[in-house]
Amino acid sequence: MEKFSARQIEIMEAATNRIDEYGIQNLTIKNLAADVDLSEPALYRHFAGKNEILLSLMTYYTGEMRSRLSQIASDPNQPADKELMSVFESQYRAFAKNPAIVSITFSESIFHFDERLSQKVADTMEFMHRFVCRNIIKGQETGLYNKEMDASVLATIILGGTRLTIIKWKQSGHSTSLVKDGKKLTETFLTMIKNPTNEN
Repeated sequence: MEKFSARQIEIMEAATNRIDEYGIQNLTIKNLAADVDLSEPALYRHFAGKNEILLSLMTYYTGEMRSRLSQIASDPNQPADKELMSVFESQYRAFAKNPAIVSITFSESIFHFDERLSQKVADTMEFMHRFVCRNIIKGQETGLYNKEMDASVLATIILGGTRLTIIKWKQSGHSTSLVKDGKKLTETFLTMIKNPTNEN
C-alpha cells in the first residue's frame, strides 16, 4: 500500500470530510488550506493540485480496503459463505465508522474529467468483482453454492445490491443501521445461491 506522510493523510481526511458535507464542487485548494490551517503555497508542497488530492484519496482508501479484504480471505480452509459474510461485514463496518468514505468511493460519475481518477475507480470496481467471483467459484467447487449459476452474474447482483444499500443509508442521513441492513442483504444472497443441502 502506498505510503503517505501524516500531513498528507490529514489533508486527505479533511478533503474527504469537505466532499461529504458540501460536495465535490466545494473542494478547492483555498477551502482545504483553511480547513487544515495551512497557506495555499504550503498545501501545494504536499500535493500538486486538487486532482492529485482526489487521486491520492482513492489510492489511500482503496489500498486499505484491498489489504483488509485480502487478509480476511487469506485462509483457504474458511468456508466460502463465512468468508463472504466476513468480507461484506468488514466493508459495511468500515463505511459506518467513516461515512465520508462513501462520498469518495462512490463518486465515479464526477471523476470522468480525469483519466487517472476514472481508471482508479474502474480498477477498484474490477477488484471487487473479481474478489466476489473467486468466492463464488470457491463455494461452487466445494458444493456449498449452486453450480448452475454464473459466478460473474452473481457477483454483479450482490455488488449492485450492496451499492444500493450503502447509497440508501447515506441518503437517509445515516439514520439506519448499515451493518444490520448489510448483513440481512448478504444472508439473503447466500440463501439464494446455496445448495438446498447446505442451507445451514
